Amino acid sequence: MNASSESLQRILEAALLVAGRPLTPAQMQKLFSADDMPEIAAIRAALQAIAERFKDSGIQLAEVASGWQLQSPPELADYIGRLWEERAPRYSRALLETLALIAWRQPITRAEIEEVRGVTVSSHITRTLLEREWIRIIGHRDIPGKPALYGTTRSFLDHFNLKSLNDLPPLADLQDPVQQAERLQAQLELTPEEPVTEDCAEE
Repeated sequence: MNASSESLQRILEAALLVAGRPLTPAQMQKLFSADDMPEIAAIRAALQAIAERFKDSGIQLAEVASGWQLQSPPELADYIGRLWEERAPRYSRALLETLALIAWRQPITRAEIEEVRGVTVSSHITRTLLEREWIRIIGHRDIPGKPALYGTTRSFLDHFNLKSLNDLPPLADLQDPVQQAERLQAQLELTPEEPVTEDCAEE
């Protein structure tokens, strides 16, 4: 027997809370036995109902690239952040410019990033972005040297509450890396600080 709409919502809420990570409707479907397994459409309807119920509360149900997740609304970030004594990492303008170029111009090589920025891209910056799993090597340009092509990851989309690259905020002028960094900071809610750490500084 399929669970009622109310009990289905309760089960999904509990699963999302305990999981602590995004879950897809297909993963949620596996919570049930074959006898009472709801259809994907029913799960999606329950998720929409939960999202609507939480709309004006301190909890938000958001769909990101890896599925659905419970989170606090972005506008409460300053308050929630005080729960942790350790400060969240702050990123340099150089790192933000590099991330912006990769996000909006992918696939892109390191040399192409340097051409737009006008300075050498520190290996520390690309290593930091790779370690954060915000970017990955998605191939190699078919030119002498076969330079790596960089693109963003599903983790990048999840971190910034994006379902796909189509949800990236528009950038009117991709020729200005300073403007890119400022818009990335404002629209994706990153806070740059110069210098950040030694790993993120220009070489």
